[in-house]
Amino acid sequence: MLSICGTECCDECNRKDDCGGCVKTDGHPFGGTCVAAECVRKGGLEAFHGMKETLIAEFNALGIQGLQVHNLNLLNGSYVNLEYTLVNGQSVKLLEDNRVYLGNQIEIPGSDRCYGIVADDHYLLVCEYGCSGSEPQIIVYKKR
Repeated sequence: MLSICGTECCDECNRKDDCGGCVKTDGHPFGGTCVAAECVRKGGLEAFHGMKETLIAEFNALGIQGLQVHNLNLLNGSYVNLEYTLVNGQSVKLLEDNRVYLGNQIEIPGSDRCYGIVADDHYLLVCEYGCSGSEPQIIVYKKR
């Protein structure tokens, strides 16, 4: 077992050689932190599963058309940390590349774009983007 939370996300990760696995790094993959490992340490596996269900409910309660969340996966920040252009022209990244978040990609019905959702114990992020993360736009970024 390479993970603390039991999801065995290491089996599917194409960067596991860079990381070493959650157990080996004591819950600090990529030199950062993992939202799942932190939650399991504080309250056990039951708390982690409860956190996932709470986050799913929070995303669904946002009332965003076409966004229906059924599951969240552990995702490395470097994979989901898109660069957004703000109204003033400034570019910004909202996440940490070395942190592991809970999130998912959800196709927008009738569109060639997707919703990207990411969360941790402090924030919810919903963005919309095209193929391979092109032209990302922030839909919701809020403190939990």
